[in-house]
Amino acid sequence: MGLPLGAALAACGTSGPTRPGAEASSSSGAGAAGATYWYLSVQPQEGVRTRTMERFNKANPTGTIKGTTFANDAFKTKIKTAIGAGQAPTLIWGWGGGGLRSYVQAGQVEDLTSWFDENAAVKDRLFDSSFGAATIDGKIYAIPCETMQPIVLYYDKRAFEKINAKPPESWGDIMALVPKFNAAGIAPFSLGGQSRWTNMMWLEFLFDRIGGPEVFQAVFDEKKDAWNNPIAIDALTKMQELIKADGFIKGFSSITADSNADQALLYTGKAAMMLHGGWCYGSMKADGGDFVSGGHLGYMNFPPVEGGKGDPTNTVGNPGQYMSISSKATPEAKEIAKKFFATELMSDTAVKEWVGTGAVPVVKGSDKEFAASEDADFLNFVYGIAVNAKAFAQSWDQALSPTAAEVLLDNIAKLFQLSITPQEFATNMNAVIGK
Repeated sequence: MGLPLGAALAACGTSGPTRPGAEASSSSGAGAAGATYWYLSVQPQEGVRTRTMERFNKANPTGTIKGTTFANDAFKTKIKTAIGAGQAPTLIWGWGGGGLRSYVQAGQVEDLTSWFDENAAVKDRLFDSSFGAATIDGKIYAIPCETMQPIVLYYDKRAFEKINAKPPESWGDIMALVPKFNAAGIAPFSLGGQSRWTNMMWLEFLFDRIGGPEVFQAVFDEKKDAWNNPIAIDALTKMQELIKADGFIKGFSSITADSNADQALLYTGKAAMMLHGGWCYGSMKADGGDFVSGGHLGYMNFPPVEGGKGDPTNTVGNPGQYMSISSKATPEAKEIAKKFFATELMSDTAVKEWVGTGAVPVVKGSDKEFAASEDADFLNFVYGIAVNAKAFAQSWDQALSPTAAEVLLDNIAKLFQLSITPQEFATNMNAVIGK
């Protein structure tokens, strides 16, 4: 879930800092016929991607892949320009959703529906819930890959002990906990509100828990006045009620998520809870002293809202990362890409390596690799979400077009600053449906 789609690549899809600088490259052997592949220069994910590509090249010396890595902002700019010019790499990596829809509409990516029909075993290995963001108008244009990252409600067990309370089991519980934590000098929730997409996570869950996934689906399907749904207005109103009740740490609008400052507020005891991506677990483990290793971190799915229609097993976030094939690639390069998809992209070795980064691969049965990990409890929790979710909704700013996503993030910031009303939010967003 991310910043205006560009920085989302770092904010939502990584568990560590983005390495500064321009591009670096990892090339295949000179003279071999090949495909091209661009991906992010951030560890530990970069290492897994590179090694996966190198294993494929070793097994296929006459048809290899040449990889080039980019820092996240450079990647976003470069890939958009290249696709627009019909000069994309063979393998187009991203987050599916609105960005993929724009590529499909421009005829820049291959329809993979029939390929998946012919390679049913490849599709059957992957989580069913990961295919939504790869599917446009009923056809599949990307293969889900790498890891799934739901949004998680994290909490500090020590904070709850201080006020002698239990983690919330409903929205009513959340509202009841707010004054208790404030009275104890602990902010109920940490929030990196300056980053905007962090605020969005709250609305995604409220819309779902009150009305189910069809409320936002109407927006994605570009139905007129979809944001004016009474359920949407109710969710936006509840959001502002929490803000007005001092549910978030003071000054949240000036706190950034990219610096992990919001996470630090949780593990240093200044805030009791935080709604954030699954990728935060790894960084809190690395930076939070004994917060994770000492058993102080708790985590749960977002609780139901009283009277809501949404299934409490539903989740939101990143159902996976996605890889498409450029329609402008040569037939030879396309075949190499498809062979990569079928053999090495999410092979057993790749799955083990993704688990080693503290993440859950989009592969069914990957939980058998968790037992050897010191993070097994968290990994099993995340895997359970993926397996049990009736719906795994993609982050709104990734599901929408880049134009609509920017307007969304701007209006979310205003909603959280209480400078617009829920009805004004809905009116502003209805104006960009389909744009």
